[in-house]
Amino acid sequence: MDNNAMNKIRILLEGVTAGENIIQDVPMAEHTSFKAGGHADMMVIPQSAEELKSILSILSEGEYPFMILGNGSNILVKDSGYKGVIVKIGEAFNDVKVEGTRVICGSGALLSVAAKTAAAAGLAGFEFASGIPGSIGGAVFMNAGAYDGEMRLFLEKARVISRDGKEDRYMTAEELDMGYRHTALHESGDIVVEAVIKLEEGDKEEIMAKIKDLTAKRNSKQPVRYPSAGSFFKRPPGHFAGKLVQDAGLKGLTVGGAQVSELHSGFVINIGGATATDILQLMEIVQQTVMDKFGVMLEPEVRIIGE
Repeated sequence: MDNNAMNKIRILLEGVTAGENIIQDVPMAEHTSFKAGGHADMMVIPQSAEELKSILSILSEGEYPFMILGNGSNILVKDSGYKGVIVKIGEAFNDVKVEGTRVICGSGALLSVAAKTAAAAGLAGFEFASGIPGSIGGAVFMNAGAYDGEMRLFLEKARVISRDGKEDRYMTAEELDMGYRHTALHESGDIVVEAVIKLEEGDKEEIMAKIKDLTAKRNSKQPVRYPSAGSFFKRPPGHFAGKLVQDAGLKGLTVGGAQVSELHSGFVINIGGATATDILQLMEIVQQTVMDKFGVMLEPEVRIIGE
């Protein structure tokens, strides 16, 4: 966007949120778990659902390019950056509370915090989420899962605001059409601001022990010491992405600062100074090699943003 458009947007946004919540020329490496990528023209951080609605209304009516960002754990912004406005769902949406057997979470809350809150209340079922490095909003959007658990199994309903800011409603997991790493939100662009997780009463010590076990398993099998976006590729039908990559002889393959993890071939990691271009070039080599050897096209689970 040119400076005139940027100034116009800023003036409009300052009418609904404090100026300190609007940042220009934002390095997206600081807002994504890959610690790589270019700059966004602008970022606005709403402080409430009402502010979010007003911001969405302004951006929609002005036809400015914009996208929603949570914890940034499943996003890669290209080195060319994002020519638009990032709406970041941040600390204002971090609340987590327990009501009976339900855990009510703001969409900015980390999955690990929600899982530990449930465990502390003696509520079982959400242990699988304890090690997923993302926010509740992103987890609903992607129907995140691990260790045989996934969001759709426990999501009772989510509060969703439409992309234009005009509708505010609750939707069930069924209405969200939650499938493998996909929901109806991918098409609608609507935004989750709250999720109600329905669990069952359990033994607190057993729940905590399971979380501890899953954490140990994750730490021993996944490259948690390096920046990444978790599992890079979706699981192809009838296969495991990591096994295909390993069987293709690609474990440890490096482009610049990007590497196919030597610990788990399903992960692409930033071993130091990786650019988004390094990561994308490595992705393309992996895709082409696996396609040539096994006839399977791996699709990225990571959302790739930018021109």
